[in-house]
Amino acid sequence: MTRLILALDVTGRDDALRIAGQCAPHIDAIKIGYPLVLSSGLSIARDLRSTGLPLIADFKVADIPNTNHLIAGQVFSCGFSAIICHGFTGSDSAEACISSAHDHGGECYIVAEMSHPGAEEFFHGGVAERIAHLAVRLGADGIIAPATRPDRVRLLREIVGGKKIYSPGVGAQGGDAALLAGLVDGIIVGRQIYRSPDPASAAAQFAPLRL
Repeated sequence: MTRLILALDVTGRDDALRIAGQCAPHIDAIKIGYPLVLSSGLSIARDLRSTGLPLIADFKVADIPNTNHLIAGQVFSCGFSAIICHGFTGSDSAEACISSAHDHGGECYIVAEMSHPGAEEFFHGGVAERIAHLAVRLGADGIIAPATRPDRVRLLREIVGGKKIYSPGVGAQGGDAALLAGLVDGIIVGRQIYRSPDPASAAAQFAPLRL
């Protein structure tokens, strides 16, 4: 089974709750980033908990260890189930997020490689591989790897083994969900679902991946 994670990058509380409610029967988790939190506040997480779905805080945390620890603490106190952080800031910074997540009974995912074209400028040349090794060594729950580059996901899978891989980039960025089925633990889809006139139907199209 490949989980379907909705990237709920809208900028209004009412829209977020409406779309989440419509899509809830067809998705496995909701990922919330800065667009929604900056417009609606962290309290949006408490509102979305009514869906009964796990909430992932996609803040791509990338600061010094103490700041990372403080951010993660706020995230989990608001009811999130997981947090996403960067690994390029070093093992001590990543460890701060991982330890905070585990202290709260949550999960931490480290970005190994991003899905947009510009990611190739700095995440290639062995960098993503080093970050994936870091995630394994520090005991992260998994990594983020690009659905837009299935060959890179296969390479990173060899490094992380049975740890989870969540892959953004399906839909608007051109990633093909069918190519990721069986290779990753979750695909992350945003605009293709939340910009649809019928978000529930758009999410339901991914049902075969969840079998």
